[in-house]
Amino acid sequence: MEFWCITLGNELTKSIFEFHIILFMNIYIGNLNWSTTEEELRGLFSQFGEVSSINIVNDKFTGRSKGFGFVEMPDNAGAQSAINSLNGQSFKDRNITVNEARPREERPNRERRSFNNDRGDRRSY
Repeated sequence: MEFWCITLGNELTKSIFEFHIILFMNIYIGNLNWSTTEEELRGLFSQFGEVSSINIVNDKFTGRSKGFGFVEMPDNAGAQSAINSLNGQSFKDRNITVNEARPREERPNRERRSFNNDRGDRRSY
């Protein structure tokens, strides 16, 4: 593979070298049972290949699972096989949704409310 790079002296140089890229597929899993653990998800997905990471999303206030998570797999073929095999299947008494994760969408900042009895009116008593 040919690779062009700019050196510190702003000269354009051509380098030829072997280039390996490892692409990880991030998989979304929805409708999880709240008691599902990372170890259980690893066991479920590892039958399709190596699992790089697992993240079950928890509520920041209660610490309880929000019912969805993400699994990252380095082998796209294994990841696609997992998606095709597991989507809609029953896992811990729930039919889970499994698909390739999409990038998080930007959300507008919400207006922050004040809870100090400021109702907007500036009455003086």
